[in-house]
Amino acid sequence: MTARLRTALTDLVGIEHPVVQTGMGWVAGPSLVSATAAAGGLGILASATMTFAELEAAIAKTKAHTSKPFGVNIRADATDATERIDLLIREKVAVASFALAPTQDLIAKLKDAGVVVIPSIGAAKHAIKVASWGADAVIVQGGEGGGHTGPVATTLLLPSVLDAVDIPVVAAGGFFDGRGLAAALAYGAAGVAMGTRFLLTQESTVPDAVKKEYLSRQLQDTVVSLKVDGMPHRVLNTELVQRLEHSGRWRGLATAVGNAARFQSMTGMKWSALVREGLAMRKTKDLSWSQVVMAANTPMLLRAGLVEGNTQAGVLAAGQVTGIIEDLPTCQELIDRIVSDAVARIQAIGALADRAESATGPSE
Repeated sequence: MTARLRTALTDLVGIEHPVVQTGMGWVAGPSLVSATAAAGGLGILASATMTFAELEAAIAKTKAHTSKPFGVNIRADATDATERIDLLIREKVAVASFALAPTQDLIAKLKDAGVVVIPSIGAAKHAIKVASWGADAVIVQGGEGGGHTGPVATTLLLPSVLDAVDIPVVAAGGFFDGRGLAAALAYGAAGVAMGTRFLLTQESTVPDAVKKEYLSRQLQDTVVSLKVDGMPHRVLNTELVQRLEHSGRWRGLATAVGNAARFQSMTGMKWSALVREGLAMRKTKDLSWSQVVMAANTPMLLRAGLVEGNTQAGVLAAGQVTGIIEDLPTCQELIDRIVSDAVARIQAIGALADRAESATGPSE
């Protein structure tokens, strides 16, 4: 691999290529993250679906497989967020990413310890806020992205954020190949972040039958549902999702309560901790109590599909790129071809500019 693209992101984190593998719950474990890092990208462990002990083990396993930089995604509203941040600092993890904006104090603590802070944001005003608090970069995901997503397309959201802040901006939502990376760089982004594309790699631990389900889908086969957890959630449009979409409010709440109990039993979390997290979610996300209860659906429904391989009982988060992806490369093969293709396309655009100048003559 000789093609390289040096950007503000590669310089900031110390990676070879401006390609980020996002922290997908139940998917982004040591296998996928270490393979991404070894290939020169930035892999991010998903800790929201891990206990503290599981996160400790995952960091140790990732470090055992690669000496290159990687990151950990943390829920800023988790009751043990401070302890997890202390763990990242002790283990010298390169990057802390956040799905919800961390507090100014947490950002300062991480930066003082040399950890790069990269929150994910969904609007220019949020980027301005975290930048003013000291965030090193942001990931901005447009509506094409999988999982929790917003209504604005990447092609509009990305330039609005780039115009609002002067820190590196990583584009997410709808990216899967070298054309997308070249386009994002042309907008002014410092790189791209991808979830579904990395889910569909050989190092992803998602069951093979589930991967085949993704590969069989068309562009129109994802849907943004409010019935999974009360917030906009882009998923594959399965029979289960259709049943959820047509279910009544009370049935959905009853299912959520049952899933909360299963999640509590599996993780060993105390009910008091779950209640505290619910209160924090109400405050930080401005949710109703019914939405807070419904949010308990997410971990268990995703686990059923992405870990247990039960596509009839589980929800499969998916970006719209699902309908375009056709293969299961290794992370090395994926990153190599994305960067090589992006370089070739950037060079082709440069050649077009050269021809345009020679046709018009040098400017005076």
